[in-house]
Amino acid sequence: AKDAIGEILRKGKTPVISGGTGLYLNSLLYEMDFSSAPQDMEYRNRLMGIAEEKGSHALHHMLEELDYEAASSIHPNNTKKIVRALERLKKGEGKIKQFRDIKQETEDYDVILLGLTRDRTELYDRINKRVDILVQSGLFEEVKALMDMGLTVENISMKGIGYKEIMYYFSGIYSKAEAIDTIKKNTRHYAKKQLTWFRRYDKMNWYNISEFDSDDAAAEVI
Repeated sequence: AKDAIGEILRKGKTPVISGGTGLYLNSLLYEMDFSSAPQDMEYRNRLMGIAEEKGSHALHHMLEELDYEAASSIHPNNTKKIVRALERLKKGEGKIKQFRDIKQETEDYDVILLGLTRDRTELYDRINKRVDILVQSGLFEEVKALMDMGLTVENISMKGIGYKEIMYYFSGIYSKAEAIDTIKKNTRHYAKKQLTWFRRYDKMNWYNISEFDSDDAAAEVI
């Protein structure tokens, strides 16, 4: 993304980043280290052996003793993340810096932050209608086709809102109505989490789209 931003700026244009994933936005706003954890295969295999013999909770307890804050942010069942954290500590890279503690803004470019919101009732109504449109457009058929290809709820790609709920329908856990209602509920919850995340940015300029007569009028002000 930064390569694309640089290329657009060199052309004298203004790059616009649009999206809803806060962590991705953070990576463009702040200096974050995404380098992979150092590999020590002997140590890693030993840790995996402990997990296999005693369970991931044993590894989590080891991490708690070395870096309590990191342990508190990693689920005890997430063996992969626990192992990576222990590897970093063994390599002498110190405690893992939490994303929320990263304050150094990038110096690669200047940023204007624009936040869009709506009145809560209107926002939730639009979310519900969006789900209905997805269902009418073949969301159930899409998920069934993916399941026929061998994908299950264990695949990361199938854990997204709208996929896992429908897989539960095909598994007999939900009725079709329950699956649709759960998608709507989980989407509304996700929207609420997004707003909570973005409200942490002091430099965010907020615009309530519900207060404008049209999208064009809102775009003009923005």
